[in-house]
Amino acid sequence: MANLPKISIITIVYNNAKDIEFTMASVLNQTYPVIEYIVIDGLSTDGTVDIIKKYKNQLAVFTSEKDAGIYDAMNKGLKEATGDYVLFLNSGDALYDENTLDHVVKKGKNADIIYGETMLIDENRQEIGLRRHAAPKEFTWKSFKYGMNICHQAIYIKREIAVPYNENYKLSADIDWIIRCAKNAKTAVNVNELVARYLVGGLSQKRHRESLKERYVIFNQYYGVIRNFINHGIIAMRLFAYRLKHGKTRE
Repeated sequence: MANLPKISIITIVYNNAKDIEFTMASVLNQTYPVIEYIVIDGLSTDGTVDIIKKYKNQLAVFTSEKDAGIYDAMNKGLKEATGDYVLFLNSGDALYDENTLDHVVKKGKNADIIYGETMLIDENRQEIGLRRHAAPKEFTWKSFKYGMNICHQAIYIKREIAVPYNENYKLSADIDWIIRCAKNAKTAVNVNELVARYLVGGLSQKRHRESLKERYVIFNQYYGVIRNFINHGIIAMRLFAYRLKHGKTRE
């Protein structure tokens, strides 16, 4: 066990008593033995805190206090992390199965970034299908130019290269965060299997238009104004072709 990397998993939650136990169970039931589980609650009032407290002795860190938004909460969790890798798994999302972390570590080959595929689930936790964007065979900071093809819940980043979230972004700071981390990475490995379950209908989907505008600004910064305009034309054509074949996507 001494040679195994420690995985810091950070779950942020606010008033989500319906889903928090599902997420926590997916972490606490892992076969992998070296996990640092951090839960950051935004001072919930709906019973979420009572559920979390049932597992308090299995948590490395648990806080419940007011925050300035989702990315402020994530930064709080990141500051508490001491693991070799960090993973953000928000309330409602889950690790794919009980062997996920074991597989990620064994197949990840100690890369700076380890990632895999994501299964979409609905409000009843039923599988909807895979994300429209498949994870790339190889990943660099340029890989997001046609869209976010790795789900935030499916990417493990070495803590030593992780940077704080830019809280100036309110809906798409996760995209900016992964790109900035990837710029610091020398190696990335695709484990070529499902590693996460992602609950559709999060904040960025509920405020979809605003999220897309923010994402466009972020991509301008990294890929250039003209190149980004062309890339988004390609994104639009691919989305149109996908919807013709499969119908409307829920991600």
